[in-house]
Amino acid sequence: QRQLVQSGGGLVQPGGSLRLSCAASGFAKDYYAVGWFRQAAPGKDREGVTSMVPSDGSIWYADSVKGRFTISIDKAKNTVYLQMNGLKPEDPAVYYCATADTLIRISAMYRDDWTSWGQGTQVTVSS
Repeated sequence: QRQLVQSGGGLVQPGGSLRLSCAASGFAKDYYAVGWFRQAAPGKDREGVTSMVPSDGSIWYADSVKGRFTISIDKAKNTVYLQMNGLKPEDPAVYYCATADTLIRISAMYRDDWTSWGQGTQVTVSS
């Protein structure tokens, strides 16, 4: 059974840093892409934050996080990370990792392209 299990998150002051982890298990074959989304509040759209194609290293970042967030992967651990630095008051959300099985345009971040999802983890930025 496929699973994406997230960890990390929590409360941080503005300007602070957090690292989110997303551990994959039960995948019969390698996924094509992995990404991070965030949802600021229930009922709001889930926004694409960053994505990566592990096989060729292609990476995309939303303009709102470029230069502050970094996606990375540890293939030996089947774990993807989202390092978030310089957190701002507009960054709080529930963050989700997701994987896509087939070739997609990773910059589009269409929600329907992503087939497996983590459980979500809350990130709060407050002084």
